[in-house]
Amino acid sequence: MQDFFTGLFNSFGGVGLAYLGSALAVALCCVGSAKGTGMTGEAATGVISETPEHFSKCMILQVLPGTQGLYGIVAWFMVLNKLGVFSGQMAQLSVEQGLAMFAACIPIALGGWLSAIAQGRVATASINIVAKKPEESTKGIILCGIVEFYAILSLLATILLVMMYPLA
Repeated sequence: MQDFFTGLFNSFGGVGLAYLGSALAVALCCVGSAKGTGMTGEAATGVISETPEHFSKCMILQVLPGTQGLYGIVAWFMVLNKLGVFSGQMAQLSVEQGLAMFAACIPIALGGWLSAIAQGRVATASINIVAKKPEESTKGIILCGIVEFYAILSLLATILLVMMYPLA
């Protein structure tokens, strides 16, 4: 079994593993953001159909779970920059280095994905505040911000891991 994984990793290569990690960071964060913003948008349509003047409050709540998708893009760019894609000096990575870059993407890939869905649930519930007490909608935004904090921590972990790992 060990020979299987060794062969697989060697055939994929270090750069391939780094690309895979960064691609998963973008993909999972965007999937989570799509789920979170979709749930919130569905809830918001009911409020907006009855009281169109609350559109801006609903839109703010809907946008919040979308930030994790942006965090995934940041991680993707950081890995590509570390690999030298933008400078034209593409790094040659060993399998170990590729696995390190892959592992560096895990915090934002999982943290972004799951926090976007959780934040979508909080934002969806906060739409009820807009419906019943629109003057209190800021409280829903604050509740969403607490979930956002963990997405930011996940991004920070990925940034530090990517920046600190030497490829030369």
